[in-house]
Amino acid sequence: MRISFIGAGRVAHHLAHALKQQHQIVNIFSQGHVHAQQLADAVGAAAVQSFTELSADIDLLLIAVSDSAIAQVIQAVHPQLPNILIAHTSGSTDIAKLTEAHSRAGVFYPLQTFSLERGIDWGSTPVFTEAAAPADLELLTELANSLSNRVYQYSSAQRLSLHLAAVYACNFANYCYDMAKQITDEKQADFSLLHPLILETAQKALKADPKDMQTGPAMRGDHNIIAMHSRMLQQQQRTDLQQVYSLFSEQILSRHQQP
Repeated sequence: MRISFIGAGRVAHHLAHALKQQHQIVNIFSQGHVHAQQLADAVGAAAVQSFTELSADIDLLLIAVSDSAIAQVIQAVHPQLPNILIAHTSGSTDIAKLTEAHSRAGVFYPLQTFSLERGIDWGSTPVFTEAAAPADLELLTELANSLSNRVYQYSSAQRLSLHLAAVYACNFANYCYDMAKQITDEKQADFSLLHPLILETAQKALKADPKDMQTGPAMRGDHNIIAMHSRMLQQQQRTDLQQVYSLFSEQILSRHQQP
């Protein structure tokens, strides 16, 4: 397939590098033209500085920009490519954001956390496709199958629920690691000593219902330990961490008091 990108950030970077193995990357556009040029040079594409320069001789245009910019981008690019399949890569944006302006609309969403300095195991990364037309859904699914062994045709509602869940499982979980490191750093303790615990917790969550794997003082109803931890955070003048600790403890207690 011949594919162009709007955006040159982390998602576009990883997708373009992965797709170039079996497909041709044609154009890269980004408001930061330097980034567009760097990505284009890396994947054998041409960087363009305006939507009017985008080649119409493509099979797919992927919009890989911030969620808040998707509506503006589709409004601007539709007149240039009215008959081309255009898909966004967002997990939290309904396909309707595209179909309001463009009939050949779709979604190509990889459920993964992207960092420029880390590679992606595309074979195990779930990729979700959606399209306004059956033929376009088939095309996007075929493209996804060229990347991943885990491809799903999900509706916007299903995809949005997964994106919300991913914020808890990935973004909030990582912030918990950050808070844990703040606590160990306060007393010059070695955060890496928690690595086996982190890995074991993740492994258990993958193999069983996370509710059944819950441990800790809140799970046990150990109010003495909860109170002691709360006092420690108060003494360190970390009311921010104390509030999170209290909220999490209350939620765990409530969850496990249910029949």
